[in-house]
Amino acid sequence: MNPETRPSADSVSVTTDIAIAPETAFEAFTKDVDVWWKRGPRYRPGMNRPSRMGFEPAEAGGRFLEIYEDEEGGAFEIGRILEWEEGVRLVFEYRARNFEPGQLTEVEIRFQPTQDGTRVTLIHRGWDGLPVNHPARHDLDGPAFTQMIGVWWADLVVAARTHAIALREGK
Repeated sequence: MNPETRPSADSVSVTTDIAIAPETAFEAFTKDVDVWWKRGPRYRPGMNRPSRMGFEPAEAGGRFLEIYEDEEGGAFEIGRILEWEEGVRLVFEYRARNFEPGQLTEVEIRFQPTQDGTRVTLIHRGWDGLPVNHPARHDLDGPAFTQMIGVWWADLVVAARTHAIALREGK
């Protein structure tokens, strides 16, 4: 395994299979991120402000944003897009609202062809770069913390999978 892609000791991985082509899965995950990414304070940095999520521009060097659609406007930059390989791989920085400047984690999503469609694997790494007492850890460390983050991502990946299946079925 390449050292740059080796999961840290404090990383999570979530995998799902979808009966659609990798290119279609990639498009459902990226172009439609606002459709499947859940709303509310647990999932969106802007808490309860009306917003949309997006990759702008949709390429390496672009930004992953939560764009506010209320009278205050503005946006929160969740992170920069590090790699954008359509149908293959997406890597972006990830930071929550309570991260200090320079505190970043990294999310990698792989789209691997299978006999029946695509295996989507999401790896969120870099949590070991945050102090144990960081608010994002909710006073959890080790397996308890990674289990909590894994469940959070599983909720989102299942929502993305459900959306991709609906696209396949023309809904």
